[in-house]
Amino acid sequence: MTKNLAKSLLLFLLSHSPVLAADAPAAGFPTLAAKSGALGLFSEIRLGAMAHDPWSPERGSADIQGQILFAKPRFSTEIQDFIVPRLHLGGAINTSGKTSHIHAGLTWTYDITAKIFVEAALGGALHTGKTAIAAPVNRNSMGCAAHFRESAGIGYRIDANWNVIVNAEHLSNAGLCRKNRGLTNLGVMVGYRF
Repeated sequence: MTKNLAKSLLLFLLSHSPVLAADAPAAGFPTLAAKSGALGLFSEIRLGAMAHDPWSPERGSADIQGQILFAKPRFSTEIQDFIVPRLHLGGAINTSGKTSHIHAGLTWTYDITAKIFVEAALGGALHTGKTAIAAPVNRNSMGCAAHFRESAGIGYRIDANWNVIVNAEHLSNAGLCRKNRGLTNLGVMVGYRF
């Protein structure tokens, strides 16, 4: 009898909750409820073009960049949702055979309005650039293959799925290697949110 009463009470509470049971976090903890397609794993995919380090020896070329942003757990409050970032994986291929890279890290997105948002990302990158102390005259001397990566951008939501974001990214070894020319790219990406 007690078991049946407990089941009935639980069903009653779930059915009368203002949030659907499938979306409701248990006791203030996040759930991995699907906010997006692809089994809830991915939230967005981006593709774009970037001016390749316009102030460096490698200037004058472009990068084709792609990025996948993973879905994040759903939270009960806006503050928790704002604090928790999305995991991202991406890369950039230089069209002139100069420094390309792959990267991974965390992305924080904040809505200024329903249409305009800003982003910041932190993580790491591995690149194909020159690591010797003396690099060729038209190449950056990157120091080592592993770098930190930061990026920032401002975006506009065209509709519920499509957005465009203007962003800048910077790769640097933070002085941990003998050389640290770094790499700064500027560009535009188009995103599709699932």
